[in-house]
Amino acid sequence: MSTVKSRREQYSDATRAALIEAATRRFAEFGFAKTALEDVAADINATRGAVYHHFSNKQALFRAVHDALESAAVDNVTRLAATASDPWEGALWALDAFLDQCLDPTYSRIVWREAPTALGWPEWHLAEGTYAFGIIEKLISALIATGEIDPVPLGTATRIMFSMLGSAGTTLAEAAPEDQRRLRDEYSYLISRMIKGWRTPAD
Repeated sequence: MSTVKSRREQYSDATRAALIEAATRRFAEFGFAKTALEDVAADINATRGAVYHHFSNKQALFRAVHDALESAAVDNVTRLAATASDPWEGALWALDAFLDQCLDPTYSRIVWREAPTALGWPEWHLAEGTYAFGIIEKLISALIATGEIDPVPLGTATRIMFSMLGSAGTTLAEAAPEDQRRLRDEYSYLISRMIKGWRTPAD
């Protein structure tokens, strides 16, 4: 069976991608509550019906935008960590990559300010766990396996780190622009210090 998509399927995929891109801009500028599906459709010269062909409602469109942003962020953090010379360096690079991502206005507003309301707290918290928890656990596991840190309880250590990174994301999203860089550096310093406290003492 051929896996080549028809022109109709290619057009449908392109329309869906364009809607997500337009909605990303709208949600980042106006927020979830003040974004109308008609405006998203108009931005790409599509009809409201075209939006409903791909998304059942505004929340479904927001969910797709949120998923796209988080998937890209995880891919970026994972890629940077993989290029490090060792797991310790990889963990620190991943931390800085995440904090830098939180300085991006689009990511920051949609993921940390709009998503808890647009998706509802339970779904948003579950989604953040789906995207972030796994990579945190993987990085900590690598540090333990290579002897970089003591064999701390993996699940508890992962949840502690997950909570701290969530605090950083929320704080940076709510901070005034002139304070964001300072706060980002403070979180980087303090979280790094905490991880260093887990390091195995040199003989």
